[in-house]
Amino acid sequence: MIVIPAIDLKGGRCVRLEQGLMEKDTVYGEEPAAQARIWQEAGGELLHIVDLDGAFAGVPRNREAISAIVSAIDIPTELGGGIRDLSTIEAYLELGIGRVILGTVALENPALVQESCRLFPGRIVVGIDASNGFVAVRGWAEVTGKKATEMAREMEGFGVEAIIYTDIARDGMMQGPNLEATRALAESIAIPVIASGGVSSLQDIENLMTIETSGVVGVITGKAIYSGALDLRAAVALTKRPKTA
Repeated sequence: MIVIPAIDLKGGRCVRLEQGLMEKDTVYGEEPAAQARIWQEAGGELLHIVDLDGAFAGVPRNREAISAIVSAIDIPTELGGGIRDLSTIEAYLELGIGRVILGTVALENPALVQESCRLFPGRIVVGIDASNGFVAVRGWAEVTGKKATEMAREMEGFGVEAIIYTDIARDGMMQGPNLEATRALAESIAIPVIASGGVSSLQDIENLMTIETSGVVGVITGKAIYSGALDLRAAVALTKRPKTA
């Protein structure tokens, strides 16, 4: 399992939200590219980037900051937020983003997921954000009647590289990830799952490692590493530790 540091962009700055609420933001840095280098130097193997403004607007909003991040680091990147069509996907991949994350559009237009996986194999990830087990879309502003596990199963066969599963109630709250919901989702599909939301300590990383066999291949952390509650270098080292029988 890998530990994936996150950079969430709002107005070109690094921020973290509580439960996806734009008005509950904390600014952690004015220079996203410099922050990206810090996470790379601390051992991050993959950088998770979210264009928060884009997620709410439905179109890219932080391209300049995203471009600066890509230029500043050597590790691969994944990006989500406001990516709703093939031309945007292609533009970001050409910019140097390793893989794109489709969220709202994956629910509303599954055919786009299928087509983008065909055109860009290995470079399409689907983000499933859930509130009480139901999918939320448009920057988490709308909760649908579709269950997260149902949507995940619909993605089977498309060639999706991974599913990022976020429990909204835990996101930015430092209460620990929702292990049971994450395990249930991972066990319901063959697609690898990346856990997101609520990580607050090394113990949380260790707890997630117990469900690695269910198909959980990574964990995204944001607020915990910005606040110092979790040391990224120590978290990465923990996941590299030889497993005992």
